[in-house]
Amino acid sequence: MTVGRPVWPTRWPQVDRVVEGLRDGLGDTLGDQLVGLYLSGSLALGGFHPPSSDIDVLVATAGALDKPVVGRLAELHATLMATDSWPARLEVVYLPVATLRRYDPSDQRSYPIAASGRDLAHHRQSPSWVLDRWVAREHGLTVAGPRPSGLIDPIGPQALRAAVRGLLLSFWAAQLQGPAPAWLRPRSDQAFAVLSMCRALYCLEHGRVVSKPAAAAWASRRLGPPWPELVARALGWRADQRPDDDGLGATLALVADAVTRARTAG
Repeated sequence: MTVGRPVWPTRWPQVDRVVEGLRDGLGDTLGDQLVGLYLSGSLALGGFHPPSSDIDVLVATAGALDKPVVGRLAELHATLMATDSWPARLEVVYLPVATLRRYDPSDQRSYPIAASGRDLAHHRQSPSWVLDRWVAREHGLTVAGPRPSGLIDPIGPQALRAAVRGLLLSFWAAQLQGPAPAWLRPRSDQAFAVLSMCRALYCLEHGRVVSKPAAAAWASRRLGPPWPELVARALGWRADQRPDDDGLGATLALVADAVTRARTAG
């Protein structure tokens, strides 16, 4: 059976209800400031895993949002999360169209993000936002507004590779310093790390971003032992939140291997 490109509405009614609630709330909260709303991440790449995946949303706004508007957005997200468990999966980034156009590493401003059950907060951009823009531009599902390709400049393979190297040599390399990080003890977070390494290595080789399951299938073929067994385990651990210190060493070993490959690829 051939699987087509993901479309809006999605295959999951629970996801659609959450996104429609957000869309309607943003219409009331932002008014003319709302330019577009797009589904990104695993929903756009075709790798959505209902037991564990976030609902990644990009919201384009006409300009920077002032403090009263951000306060109303925080109230909207709190109201949505009070309804049931699915709104807690929302990971929503709000960017002005001028900022969305391209990633500027010199931009030290912070932007509102509602991240997976946490309160709305401001965060600065990182190299990962290059990858997020590419996914939104090339695969994003348009819920409201113009096509995202008209709002985001093209991003080439070398820019994607540079972003991946930046992430591996900064955030992920830092996880290897000192004791094993406590946040990686749950199996689900170890699965996130392993599958993120698969996707990073795929991007370094191919210059594009694919879903985590697709990257895992590639890594199982491309990487030698012992990594295929670790990758298979990670796919089964995505929704398992139990701590597993016995698996942590192998997870960090793959992170170290990916960091080394990023250094040599640079």
